[in-house]
Amino acid sequence: MVSIKDVAKEAGVAISTVSKVLNNYPNVSADTKKKVMDVVERLGFVPNAVAASLSSKRTGRVALLMNISLGTQASDEINMQYISGAVHRAKELQLDVITVFKTMIEDMTAAEVISYFESQGIKGIIVYGMTKKDKLIKKLIDSGIFKIVVTDAPMVNDTTTSVSIDNKKAQYDIAKKTITENKCKKILYIAGEEDGYVTEERLEGIKKLCDEKKLKLSVRNGQFSELRARQLTMRYAKSNDCVVCASDLMAIGAMKALIDMDIFRPVCGFDGIILMGYVGKQMNTLRQDFVKISEIALDELWRLMQGEKGRKVTVPYTMVRMKYEDIIK
Repeated sequence: MVSIKDVAKEAGVAISTVSKVLNNYPNVSADTKKKVMDVVERLGFVPNAVAASLSSKRTGRVALLMNISLGTQASDEINMQYISGAVHRAKELQLDVITVFKTMIEDMTAAEVISYFESQGIKGIIVYGMTKKDKLIKKLIDSGIFKIVVTDAPMVNDTTTSVSIDNKKAQYDIAKKTITENKCKKILYIAGEEDGYVTEERLEGIKKLCDEKKLKLSVRNGQFSELRARQLTMRYAKSNDCVVCASDLMAIGAMKALIDMDIFRPVCGFDGIILMGYVGKQMNTLRQDFVKISEIALDELWRLMQGEKGRKVTVPYTMVRMKYEDIIK
């Protein structure tokens, strides 16, 4: 990153003069102002007032780039766990953290996003829940300007690390447990968003299982929406033996629909969110430790900031049956 010292050297003036120009001091000649600003523009220098004001005890500043879920009335428990894990680990590493939501930058160009993060003193970024339609973030990754860690996306290069569970195997495992326990033959699978990397991987998992077991598979797109999963369940559940969902929120929608229909079909979810314990029925689910995932992401970002290269990191998961008694302890 270009520093104020670089600007001063290129313009042939003192650092204090550059500072005066940038802060619009009146006692600077027009010629000097023009000379300094020409260098600022040519070098792409971004005044970094935020970074300059950081405590000398801090080792850097990172951004958590998150997606707000607007398709449900339920609180976004997963994002809160991500933030909790990141803040806890950042404190230990003496890193400053800011949270940026994708909606804040979606109308910017790649150059504007880079300038925005540089002006905030950002050295590294953790991207949560990246999808195939996030072209702007892909450009940010390809630029190599920032150290970046992505969760649930297969992006790896010299400056980018991927942190995720094995979504294909996880979906295979939890579906196999539910299907085997209930001796199911016809499976309704409610998938997530069409452009999601995890959607593609989890779909591969259920297809692999059904091919191996010679099960009849019906796939419907649930968009990670509780409402959409409810609608699909009411329409298709009667003609299937089991409902496998690519998220807990969709599993909750499916279970509530089955209760209203007054029919029983085993349902399994994916994620292990606390809300599963309030459904009133015990369902198999795949629990991800989102706090731990975020802590690992911070560790990986720190490693990248020390000059190490990006890599793929696979974290563990567990299969559980969520009960109300477990979540109130």
